Amino acid sequence: MIEQPWDVAVVGAGPAGLAAAHAAASAGARTIVLERAEHPRYKTCGGGLIGTSLGIAGPRIEVPARDRIDRITFTRNGRLAMTRHGGSRPILTMVRRDDFDHAWYQAVVALGATVRQNALVRAITQDDSTATVTLSDGTAITARAVIGADGSAGITSRHVGVTFQQQDLGLEVELAAGERDRAEWRGRVLLDWGPYPGSYGWVFPKDDELTVGVIMAKGHGAETKQYLQDLVARLGLADRKVVRDSGHLTRCRRPGSPLVKGRVMVVGDAAGLLEPWTREGISYALRSGTWAGEVAAGGGELTAYGKKIDQELEPEMTAGRHLLDVYVRHPNLVHASMGTPLGWRAFQAFCRGELSMARVLRSRGIHAAARMLGSL
Repeated sequence: MIEQPWDVAVVGAGPAGLAAAHAAASAGARTIVLERAEHPRYKTCGGGLIGTSLGIAGPRIEVPARDRIDRITFTRNGRLAMTRHGGSRPILTMVRRDDFDHAWYQAVVALGATVRQNALVRAITQDDSTATVTLSDGTAITARAVIGADGSAGITSRHVGVTFQQQDLGLEVELAAGERDRAEWRGRVLLDWGPYPGSYGWVFPKDDELTVGVIMAKGHGAETKQYLQDLVARLGLADRKVVRDSGHLTRCRRPGSPLVKGRVMVVGDAAGLLEPWTREGISYALRSGTWAGEVAAGGGELTAYGKKIDQELEPEMTAGRHLLDVYVRHPNLVHASMGTPLGWRAFQAFCRGELSMARVLRSRGIHAAARMLGSL
């Protein structure tokens, strides 16, 4: 069955895909979104929104905040705890991804876009003027432009030929939070610089739940699992009810890897766009999705999207790689830097969206330190 051609077809209805659909529909493009699951649906994710994400989401949706963070406790593998205060302005905003994605879904539908759920994509083909997405039921969706937002293991990423430089394994548990837990963690995040090179763990409060997770380089599954178990036990949370237990791979794009192939663009995780040190990806998803939607709706050359990513996001990812290298080599120094005025100001400014990772690295003190430590 062949349907009438669309202006824009989006594969995947997470933040990247829905931001793309929102931008395209806002520009008047006839837009369809294809989602293999059904909203609202759970997605493994820390759910911490930095200011950059809020700057995009705030004007478009009512952000479903579960908590607003004004304090961060830093530890080094469970020791040397220090809590820094951010003053009157929040540092991070906590959301659950089912809430956050569903809010975007509702906003996209309100703009007149079509969202087809339980739609599994099986193949993508294209010619000079259109691309066709074939679903598992045989339906063919043809569009002037296709935006792939179905994750780094998705069909659109493979179609475009994205390659990855860095792969990490993240494990999380969502724990039921009682009144005592809520009082202890409300407004506060824990970041633990982990025992393995490049690893770290976290506790993100979300009202009636605590998200506890860890991440480290792929290929160390047993160590990652042990780190999570140790973190939960150290925090006295081992007896809490586990609401969800999940894992995921994050993949960072190799510099120069393609983002556009003919009439198909990839965004967010499908493009390997995330910050290599913190592995923060929502702001990259929202920015890349918005830009792709605008380019697709504009009817011009889709290569303009790739140029935008290389101009705006690649410098941030490069800086993140350098800072990850500093952290891998000198985790104790990174922990100590959070206790200094310079380190804490830079960390807060990044979280609030006032300072990009590239500008963090260019700041005089941090740049000099990175050069001295051999990471530039």
